[in-house]
Amino acid sequence: MTATDPIRFIPCSRTEMTARGWDELDVLFVTGDAYIDHPAFGTSLLARLLEDEGLRVGIIAQPDWRNPEALRIMGRPRLFAAISAGAMDSMVNHYTAAKKVRNDDAYTPGGRAGARPNRAVIAYTAAVKGAFKDLPTVIGGLEASLRRFAHYDYWDNKVRRSVLIDSKADLLLFGMAESALTTLARRMQAGESIGQITDLRGSAYLSGHCPGDAVTLPSYDEVAGNPEAYNRAFKLAAEQGNPLSGRPLCQPHGNRALLVNPPALPLEEGQLDRIYALPYTRQPHPAYREPIPAYEQIRFSITSHRGCCGGCAFCAITHHQGKTIQSRSEQSLLEELDCLSRHPEFRGTVSDVGGPTANMYGMQCSNPQAQAACRRESCLYPQICKHLDTRDDRAVELLSKLRSHPAVRHLFIASGIRFDLLNRQPAYFADLLKHHVGGLLKVAPESSSPRVTRIMRKPGPQVFEQFLQRFREQSLHLGKRQSVVPYFISAHPGSTLADMIDVALFLQEHNLRVEQVQEFTPTPGSLATCIYHTGRDPFTGEAVHVPRQPNERRLQKALLLWHLPESRGDVIAALRQCHREDLIGRLTGQMSRPAGKPRKPAGKQGDRTRKR
Repeated sequence: MTATDPIRFIPCSRTEMTARGWDELDVLFVTGDAYIDHPAFGTSLLARLLEDEGLRVGIIAQPDWRNPEALRIMGRPRLFAAISAGAMDSMVNHYTAAKKVRNDDAYTPGGRAGARPNRAVIAYTAAVKGAFKDLPTVIGGLEASLRRFAHYDYWDNKVRRSVLIDSKADLLLFGMAESALTTLARRMQAGESIGQITDLRGSAYLSGHCPGDAVTLPSYDEVAGNPEAYNRAFKLAAEQGNPLSGRPLCQPHGNRALLVNPPALPLEEGQLDRIYALPYTRQPHPAYREPIPAYEQIRFSITSHRGCCGGCAFCAITHHQGKTIQSRSEQSLLEELDCLSRHPEFRGTVSDVGGPTANMYGMQCSNPQAQAACRRESCLYPQICKHLDTRDDRAVELLSKLRSHPAVRHLFIASGIRFDLLNRQPAYFADLLKHHVGGLLKVAPESSSPRVTRIMRKPGPQVFEQFLQRFREQSLHLGKRQSVVPYFISAHPGSTLADMIDVALFLQEHNLRVEQVQEFTPTPGSLATCIYHTGRDPFTGEAVHVPRQPNERRLQKALLLWHLPESRGDVIAALRQCHREDLIGRLTGQMSRPAGKPRKPAGKQGDRTRKR
């Protein structure tokens, strides 16, 4: 049996079911992504987990949602259908920040766009209900998770109802969902109906009233018509986000009530190890004949941990994976590397070892009592929490053992790095620069304006400058031509044209050139999206400038690309609008660099940024 034998994959057709001797599924997964049997993809991970629980599981990937027969290819499942838009929110997947249609989709064979519908969770749930009358439906994944409450939708430019209401699903599972999904399946196997299962952590359901122990949020009607109510709802929900102490939340939607249980508890090391030890083939399903771009990026990567304690305003990782860092054991990671080394296409290069932030592996809260009561959105902002154990010994030991594996020639860190932690992680920083940078290191200052980084919940420019100096000095000492890939965001809430002029000057002074810009997109669930919609920070009440007009957004983007000839006209327009004509020569290349500023790049063409 070879690695590409269909029987080694989760069944995707009646033929593959028959090969296993099955005439019926227990659970049917429907996903907006192509089926890649790799733990980096949520549907594959959850399907393998239920399979390990003894359930008969099938996957329908990217079905034609307009054709009920496309959902019936493996028959009606016995328990329920589990539905996800895929690894991305479908609207983010389809549209740019300027609301223009994207021409590609990294999660589809051939990178083609259009294989999944807009608002995929809603469309797929309707398709499943059309194909199987009265079949219980469970929605989850990033799209459902971050749209579980009434939420501002950038593409409709209005507040939409909970996706549980709009999809008419029976249950919503938010977060990573392993515990909730396995518990749900066991209880339904034992005979409980899905309507009886209302106490699952990490789940949301509909009821006729708000129970007395729940925190009641402003209703959908209130948040849809009143920005202050929207901010109040966001703040109340955030305050109950700690899985160790959070209370249930209730948000009325007309004559119904959305009930959201506390988040699932973080997984223990052994639980995480079990998930990653399941028999993934780590390859796309053999039915595909074209490469899948997302697979090409991650096929030789290893996930060492999940969760992020950074709490950046524009990022939803904390809301989905949680703030607690959940790390795998060293033995589990070495066993995965052994497995990876036997992949038929492995040539000795591990492309990444990390998670949302690579240098958070092994970090934890050192005070269980403080952790249980904690309401901080971020463990790093405004200062690094005194209870956060940032020691790097586990990460250093892990990387040492992984790169010493006889099959490994190169082992890189491609996940993002929190540069504000590296002062506390000198051994990790040294090993990183010596062994694990493939010429370019990703970091995310996002802005160099102190006013903007405060709203972003990011460290200010001084911390980044200190990191940049250390990076360049140590790379020079090692004799390595290495550059940073710093990400910057344009048009983030709080950012004005004056701020972006300062950022352009900062980039010039530090020999950093942006190749492509991450333009802020208000995605569901994030703090920055809440501020974008309401114009105020929900925690401080502070009024915040929001760049909404296309002209301002274009000028901000041009200032990050000040060095490109095609940006010159917009750069001049921005400078004139801010009465900074004195900078026209400097930022359009018509005068020499100011005295005392370095000319020589750290790398061949200086440090660069690339598109996320």
